[in-house]
Amino acid sequence: MAVRRTSPPQPLAPHGFPGHLVEFVEALRGVGIAVGPSETVDAGQVMTVLGLGDREVLREGLACAVLRRPDHRGTYDAMFDLWFPAALGARTVVDDDEADETEPRDAAPGRDAEALRAALVEMLAGNEDMATVDDRLAAMVAQIVEAFGKYSSSRGPSYSSYQALKAMALDELEGKLLAGLLAPYGDEPTPTQEQIAKAMAAKRIAQLRHMVEAETKRRTAEQLGRKHVQTYGIPQLAENVEFLRASGEQLREMRRVVSPLARTLASRLAARRRRSRAGQIDLRKTLRKSMSTGGVPIEVVLKKPRPARPELVVLCDVSGSVAGFSHFTLLLVNALRQQFSRVRVFAFIDTTDEVTEMFGPDSDLAVAVQRITREAGVYTRDGHSDYGHAFVSFLDKYPSVLSPRSSLLVLGDGRNNYRNPEVALLTHMVAASRHAHWLNPEPKHLWGSGDSAVPRYQGVIPMHECRSAKQLAAVIDQLLPV
Repeated sequence: MAVRRTSPPQPLAPHGFPGHLVEFVEALRGVGIAVGPSETVDAGQVMTVLGLGDREVLREGLACAVLRRPDHRGTYDAMFDLWFPAALGARTVVDDDEADETEPRDAAPGRDAEALRAALVEMLAGNEDMATVDDRLAAMVAQIVEAFGKYSSSRGPSYSSYQALKAMALDELEGKLLAGLLAPYGDEPTPTQEQIAKAMAAKRIAQLRHMVEAETKRRTAEQLGRKHVQTYGIPQLAENVEFLRASGEQLREMRRVVSPLARTLASRLAARRRRSRAGQIDLRKTLRKSMSTGGVPIEVVLKKPRPARPELVVLCDVSGSVAGFSHFTLLLVNALRQQFSRVRVFAFIDTTDEVTEMFGPDSDLAVAVQRITREAGVYTRDGHSDYGHAFVSFLDKYPSVLSPRSSLLVLGDGRNNYRNPEVALLTHMVAASRHAHWLNPEPKHLWGSGDSAVPRYQGVIPMHECRSAKQLAAVIDQLLPV
């Protein structure tokens, strides 16, 4: 079985392949991947040397030229597939013995879903060379997408990976594939053989899912344009994903960027401290010293810098709506704890409890954030956020935590479920601290809507929008002590 293209190739950019490459680079910048002029020149040289004969070699070569961070690879791969597709137009599927015929069969030859599922199981469970299987699988994926993924949208014909995968019933397909992989071992396979077969079945089903999604994006881009797919079908960079919309996998990916973010912030802080080491001009002493030169300030007197490392008090909402944001922020703060003389962490839902000991230097941070809601006394009522009662319990149990040496950091969306916000208590907490800031993961245009008490809190404490890891890092960079 082989794959052929039926429609002519689409025209390239006005300036040929160089123009196409420049458009690709601009698209990468559009999704947040920083690619400078030097990387663009390197990419052009890579394309000149490697040529277009092997698509996967070109993918790796351009990745080496334009990528600076490994966690951007998933987004890069999706963009590469969009700008350097595996094929153009509808595909036709022909058997090997029909390869010399001039009239190939249609890409969707009317095979029903059950027949395609049976063919997939037979193909994926076999012991053939994987390179051969991949070619045949690509041909079958083209059939599946054409037969079951096509639909009419308001903008014209389009393709849905959800429809195509639903028709294939992947859960049932994985079960049959597992049975096929275990068949050579007889009626009683060993536990090791079962584990290997399960892992192999899961891997091949994941490969099938990825290929169907890639094929639907390719066909949709040809029908509706690359920009449409780029807007809705390209995975966001981890640092640009909004906390309140992130999936479990995206939150796990975001946790992996904590260390690079912390290193970047720490290096910026070190540079600022080096610049401030000389101190500011002491105008009074400079003018007094200039009396010996007739009032001409020949010798400038600088104030002696007195760097301070304040205490940090973090008060965070760990309810379900903002738990991902609070957990990520706590991980980032913990990575930066050396910038403070002391860090104390307090969590709440409707009641506040100290969880500092869960974030010790040797603690597993991923485990620590999971322990908070399981072990800490963060709620005593119905489990819904109550900022007012959290402030009451904080001041009752920890009245002397805040001082002129402490910086207060409040994490949460300010949605108080129409309860008493206790603004006066927050005012007292802000007045007792040297600095106070509130980080809010909600978009600004939602502040004050519904049960949000943000407008009332804004009057007593500076509030910062922190919807993504990138935005959060920028805010914390400005708030770090110098």
